[in-house]
Amino acid sequence: MANIVERDLHLVKKALCLSIITIERQPEGAYRPDSDLSDMKMLAERLMANDTELAHYLRSAQIILSGGPPASSSL
Repeated sequence: MANIVERDLHLVKKALCLSIITIERQPEGAYRPDSDLSDMKMLAERLMANDTELAHYLRSAQIILSGGPPASSSL
């Protein structure tokens, strides 16, 4: 088994979170790979140091997939 560290680990975490967000955006049904989604979420939880790191990577994935940060609301 490969020993994934440093930059490679960062890229694996990022790719995993991009995949999670992409699958979650798909409509539920026969073509949505829910078992893969479940496995990816468990793997992400094991790879991340804590919930804060996981939230950071998921937010980063959302920004990448939407083309930029969400618009801030002005009050």
